[in-house]
Amino acid sequence: MKTFKHISLIAVGLLLALTVQTAFAGNLSGNKKSTQQNLIIIKGKVIDAGSRAPLVFATVAVKESNVGIVTNIDGEFTLKIGDLSTSKSLEVSFLGYKNKTILLSELKDNGSKNVIALEAAPIPIKEIVVKPLDPISIVQKAISNIPKNYESVPNLMTAFYRETIRKNRTYVSIGEAVVEIFKAPYDNDLRFDGARIYKGRKGSDVEKMDTVLFKLQGGPVSVLDLDLAKNTETVLTREAMLNYDYKLTGVIEIDGKPHYVIDFIQKPSVEMPLFMGSLYIEMDSYAITEAEFGFNLANKEAAQSIFIRKKPLGMKVIPEIATYRTKYREQGGKWHFEYSRAEVKFKVDWNKKLFNTYYTTMSEIAITDRTDQEVIKFAGKDKIKYNDVFSDKVTAFTDKEFWGDYNVIEPDQSIESAIRRLSRKLKFSDREQNK
Repeated sequence: MKTFKHISLIAVGLLLALTVQTAFAGNLSGNKKSTQQNLIIIKGKVIDAGSRAPLVFATVAVKESNVGIVTNIDGEFTLKIGDLSTSKSLEVSFLGYKNKTILLSELKDNGSKNVIALEAAPIPIKEIVVKPLDPISIVQKAISNIPKNYESVPNLMTAFYRETIRKNRTYVSIGEAVVEIFKAPYDNDLRFDGARIYKGRKGSDVEKMDTVLFKLQGGPVSVLDLDLAKNTETVLTREAMLNYDYKLTGVIEIDGKPHYVIDFIQKPSVEMPLFMGSLYIEMDSYAITEAEFGFNLANKEAAQSIFIRKKPLGMKVIPEIATYRTKYREQGGKWHFEYSRAEVKFKVDWNKKLFNTYYTTMSEIAITDRTDQEVIKFAGKDKIKYNDVFSDKVTAFTDKEFWGDYNVIEPDQSIESAIRRLSRKLKFSDREQNK
């Protein structure tokens, strides 16, 4: 079984004893979209119909197109639609809830009035009939059906990428970019995915960052590796399956279709740190439509060697949490990569210092548009590499007027405002939980 050379880079940090610097750069695509494009802007909030709680990372998509986005930490979204001739309705979906379709004409101009409530859709496992309930057989079937369930031709995707760094309970850095993705066919092992930055921006709160500069390697390329249906060597090969125990824990509805919920965890006899989590497998097609998983951090020393590439003398860095999520969207009988997210928390312990510091890194990517027409593979010099540091790759291509036409995960105001807003939100949540 292959080691996780690429997927482990999702949360790799470079810890350096330097002062903070702000940087942003990338490679421009030659086909810049017009900022004069006539857009309809839809704002709203997705909530649970019963509890009225916001649904975080719900999918909001234009049903007649490839355009979509996910909700933010408050369940809010802003969706910008350019082609009104074919865009008629909005489809909202969330794990374990019934899909909801809404005509665009029914939505209000005032985003605060567009509250979309989804109803939970649990499916009792006893209602499943004439289906194999052996989890190993279900996963094997899912692996066998990957060439049939996922795209067999290359796609060009537009995506929004964001990465944040939090020191203790305060956000200190946010980086964002619109990126272009070359998505290779799922049935071809010789063609690899690629990504290049189109436009980007970054902000940092220097006062709160002290003398430690925390960097993430890989950027958009690393979160793309969370596409488990494409990068199967980590979990979804028959060889990889020998390292895991599987359990069928339930059935839920996703996008109006029943799904098996298969939990997996590495066998006690396997010493190398592996993954644990849940696969959501559609019952009819055996397509893996979502995955939630984490890295086994029981062996702290082994985990540290995987996550940390460089650090100063006198500093001890211990990974505390490493969680990942991947989602797909079905169109035309094929499932397409839609969203992935990685969050890792580290404890930093300096020699001769009384208190520890905690850093939490988050990176996410959401596909906002897609085409399989006239797709050309990126040149090697344009692509983001696994050893690139995203925060060092953006400054040369900032553009204040650029962001108006593109779908981003809220907030889409200035980076500095986003840092302040997220920091306030986190502190409020912490106070509520501690009451």
